[in-house]
Amino acid sequence: MEDLVIRDADVVDGSGADSYRADVVIDDGRIVSVVKEAAAAGCQRPQAMRELDAEGLVLSPGFIDMHAHSDLALLRDPDHSAKAAQGVTLEVLGQDGLSYAPVDDRTLDEVRRAIAGWNGPGDDIDFDWRSVGEYLDRLDRGIAVNAAYLIPQGTVRALAVGWEDREATPAELERMRQLVAEGMEQGAVGLSSGLTYTPGMYAPDAELTELCRVVARYGGYYCPHHRSYGAGALQAYAEMVELTREAGCALHLAHATMNFGVNKGRAAELLALLDDALAAGADITLDTYPYTPGSTTLAALLPSWAGEGGPQALLKRLADDDTAERIRRHLEVEGSDGCHGVPVEWETVEISGVSDPSLTEYVGHTVLASAARRGEEPWTVARRLLTGDRLGTTILQHVGHEENVRAIMRHRVHTGGSDGILQGAKPHPRAYGTFPHYLGHYVRELGVLSLEECVAHLTGRPAARLRLPDRGLVREGYRADLVLFDPATVAAGSTYEEPRRLPTGIPYVLVDGRFVIEDGRRTDVLAGRAVRGPGR
Repeated sequence: MEDLVIRDADVVDGSGADSYRADVVIDDGRIVSVVKEAAAAGCQRPQAMRELDAEGLVLSPGFIDMHAHSDLALLRDPDHSAKAAQGVTLEVLGQDGLSYAPVDDRTLDEVRRAIAGWNGPGDDIDFDWRSVGEYLDRLDRGIAVNAAYLIPQGTVRALAVGWEDREATPAELERMRQLVAEGMEQGAVGLSSGLTYTPGMYAPDAELTELCRVVARYGGYYCPHHRSYGAGALQAYAEMVELTREAGCALHLAHATMNFGVNKGRAAELLALLDDALAAGADITLDTYPYTPGSTTLAALLPSWAGEGGPQALLKRLADDDTAERIRRHLEVEGSDGCHGVPVEWETVEISGVSDPSLTEYVGHTVLASAARRGEEPWTVARRLLTGDRLGTTILQHVGHEENVRAIMRHRVHTGGSDGILQGAKPHPRAYGTFPHYLGHYVRELGVLSLEECVAHLTGRPAARLRLPDRGLVREGYRADLVLFDPATVAAGSTYEEPRRLPTGIPYVLVDGRFVIEDGRRTDVLAGRAVRGPGR
């Protein structure tokens, strides 16, 4: 007897094809048969030790979050309902060029400080790994959902070069190549960059091209947070397309948005750029979240020169009045590279979380509103947060445009990614709501995508990008990473006011054939493991 049969499900199989009614049989973590209603007519229906009546529910592959910041959350929080309850069965970690492997003791400490706003300081984590392979082995001890890993280029540069704004020496470049090759051989799926974050942003294109050549050799892809989403956005996208063309490497554009006032209504220009590259033979995909605000750390807005030397050097510069005034001018007047070349608009910068409880009063308010309440200048408030919170402050940045969001999500190479930061008292609701928001708001309510097309964006297409031969589709022999949802009620529960409310209409989620969500509740199952790339 097989383990489970899911009866009378409306199967949306992740390919984009029309849905069909079927019984789906699961055994030993895999789909062993898919018996369509027409094929079952007059035949004995499949039997199993357990039956689940899926009448009225859609059965699809589990959702793949192509841009996640759960690098420590998966270790810290076995429940991980933020993603499991959305139907996510695989997350891609190591994003934006900064994560926790490969490291040595020095760079681990530096990276922990630099991205405390994304993942917390990590004081509750036993960092018993240093290499990519050791981190993946740590995940293999059991996590809520599966995880793949991108080698973070900024971390690699910190390890080989440091946090200085200079070109790498030939020996340093060779070490970076070696670190990337080792990470790919140990199971990474590709390379990420954060080209508005230090120290990754200090790398010239020639250096990035050399690293991408290594990635391509192992069948991986390059996932850049490129150099601008604001004043220079189109040029930054074109730069990444040309760089990966020269390197012969697949390209996946992270959170491919067109933000700030300078880009209002300009999504068509980006899509035309991508269509031209695709027509010329480029291998390109992208991900987006279905919301208009962005989310990052407050420190990320600062000019790159201020962060040279690492987090401690940045804090020293902020403590010096004359240097802090230079930083302010770059931010407010000139438009810093950290703020995408656009002068910061403090009314758009909402504090979403702080590490220091004494600063909680700022959470949920924009920097401008807090400054007005206190009778201070906005930079005075921002500087106090940066120094007092030791760079651990997270923000929402309300700079997106709905028409751009809708246009980009329709594109044929689009995939879904939450870019979900789980830290802070009021995180972006995308962390808890991205996937049901696609299905409830953009499919059912607005009709921007059909159900079959949307599911393909969230399952089959990202699995193909990750080169996973047995995930992302409802097919015999594939891993039983599955979600059952009610298309009439599925919706994000999270809002800007209550960002940690769980979604509705997703009663069942299976990872490796085991229920992690059952009858709408999180079980104690930890069936997730590291999913290793083609270079392993």
